[in-house]
Amino acid sequence: MKRLIAATAMVATGLSVTAAKADEVFVGHLMDITGATGFIGKFYADGVRDALSYVNTHGGIDGTVLDSESVDYAYKVPQAIANYKKWRSRNEMVAMQGWGTGDTEALISFVAQDKVPVYSASYSGHLTDPTAKNPKTAKPAPYNFFYGASYSDACRAMVQWAAEDWKTSGGSGKPVFSHIGDNHPYPNAPKEACAEYATELGFEVTEPVVVSMKPGDFKAQCLTIKEAGTNYGYLGNLGPSVVSLVKSCDTVGASPKWLANIWAGDFETLKTIGDVENYVFPAMTSFWTDEGVPGMELVREISKMSDSSGEQFRTHHYIRGICSVYYMKEAMEWAKANGGITGENIKAGMYARTDWVPKGLEGVCMPATWTAEDHRGINTVNIYNGSAKGGEPTVEKLTTVTLPRRDDWLGY
Repeated sequence: MKRLIAATAMVATGLSVTAAKADEVFVGHLMDITGATGFIGKFYADGVRDALSYVNTHGGIDGTVLDSESVDYAYKVPQAIANYKKWRSRNEMVAMQGWGTGDTEALISFVAQDKVPVYSASYSGHLTDPTAKNPKTAKPAPYNFFYGASYSDACRAMVQWAAEDWKTSGGSGKPVFSHIGDNHPYPNAPKEACAEYATELGFEVTEPVVVSMKPGDFKAQCLTIKEAGTNYGYLGNLGPSVVSLVKSCDTVGASPKWLANIWAGDFETLKTIGDVENYVFPAMTSFWTDEGVPGMELVREISKMSDSSGEQFRTHHYIRGICSVYYMKEAMEWAKANGGITGENIKAGMYARTDWVPKGLEGVCMPATWTAEDHRGINTVNIYNGSAKGGEPTVEKLTTVTLPRRDDWLGY
């Protein structure tokens, strides 16, 4: 059973496609398709919704139907909290598929108290320390999970690549690194952690350059980047804001190698920028166009839930949405076989396997391991270089970086 709600209007815009059954559990789904991150959020949301529908049409959780409600909260934290409380007031939600960093971090204590596993599209490192083992961790996050490397680890991996790139390209002196993004929980999540690692690797780290999440004329910020001599600029925002920044910097001759966070690295962004080189970004799944990947057959079948033709191009954000649902699905299957589908049992199911890839998604989702002490499911990062000419994007793999699981990086 699937429901779609526009939070801003609180009007149902979609109806159930699966008959209600006595044996069902409820999963809430927060998404942003109209707010500040909707440019990319809509792709991830489609992946989650299609995966939930596909699971139900293929037997649910060993016969248990997933009743779900998708709510567009338009990237507004109060709306997200209100919807979470509404779902919990009915005492029906056993898990949630979430979205943004601000709302996910705001809900950490709520979901821990209520014992509701949350599978977010926020990859904030602050969500990875379930017991607050690291003194830097603000609060424990025992019920927070996400599929992928954290924003901090992805930035660390790109900085590690950049250090090697600086040497091989003949750079002299210290390379200069700048964090570029809004003063907001999402771009801020990896700011300190990545700057510390960049310093450790021998970079000169500038003061962060603040750029709004909203698109605009960012020539002033670009001149700051140019005057600082930035060689590698981490892009903490996404979508139209990043497009505006890269274009503004091109007009003033600021041309660092861009290190984009995962939501700013995709074909859609490259295509919208139009002309760009040296646009480096991480990825945690195969791409839609990859050949010889066994799990892409299932991805393409899931895609037909909303595109019967099977011809619609899907971003890697869409594919990560599928991975997120399938890790939840298999944890639910474990829970059902071990006492019932409750939040506590789903959480225990997340610890039941190591180097875990959901069945049918081999080669698509990377092997992941969560433990009761460490929710960094993945510490391996695939790094790609993107470019575009005349709006035609191309992407090539640069390297794979596997980071150590350092205790001082947990939850940070």
